[in-house]
Amino acid sequence: MILWIIATLCAFFIKGLCGFANTLVFTSILGFGVANVNISPVELLLGYPTNLILTWKNRNKLERKVYIPLALLVLGGSIPGAILLKNVDVRHLKVFFGIVVILIAVEMFFREYQRTNAKDSNLLLGIIGLMSGILCGLFGIGALLAAYVGRVTNSTDEFKANLSAVFIVENTVRIFTYYLLGVFTLNSLKQTVILIPFMIIGLFAGMESSKVLDERVVKKIVIVLLVISGVFLVGMNL
Repeated sequence: MILWIIATLCAFFIKGLCGFANTLVFTSILGFGVANVNISPVELLLGYPTNLILTWKNRNKLERKVYIPLALLVLGGSIPGAILLKNVDVRHLKVFFGIVVILIAVEMFFREYQRTNAKDSNLLLGIIGLMSGILCGLFGIGALLAAYVGRVTNSTDEFKANLSAVFIVENTVRIFTYYLLGVFTLNSLKQTVILIPFMIIGLFAGMESSKVLDERVVKKIVIVLLVISGVFLVGMNL
């Protein structure tokens, strides 16, 4: 249980600090000794209220033109996803998405480093948004979604608000799906209840840390986490 507590504190500290990557951290810490089917339901139930908290806290930064289209794309991700799953090797699909995440993160780094205000191509943003919706709708992986929101928001609070709003939609759909498939067990529910206090501690510690750290430092941490997410996706599926 100690490992679960450590994973929870670390994962939700990062969530509070950057607004995402809790799944990556939680799964990475527990993945070597615990089956994914036991990790995912607990992480989902712990992560759902954190998205509600972050969205509410940063509600003044919500942009309908950002989170509504992405939420619809996430919901619609199962449609093209079903076609892709039937005709494409899922591992190859995840490798492709992982490479895209890395490339976007690198571009975001140079954009931040050079402090450029160049206007994004609406077509490019539309393509990234579509792919992020498919990836999140298919696998519950939010890295590309985070990369997209990072491109269209100007501050970390705006980033957290809109990304968390989309995650609420994705989490709701996944909770319903897990329930229908019988993924939730009595043991996973008990573990979630035990870990909730540690989730709250980690989340609020991360939120308070984000107030102290310089905005540009937090943005660079987001970019680094995106690169790690992309590498993780590629490495786990080669």
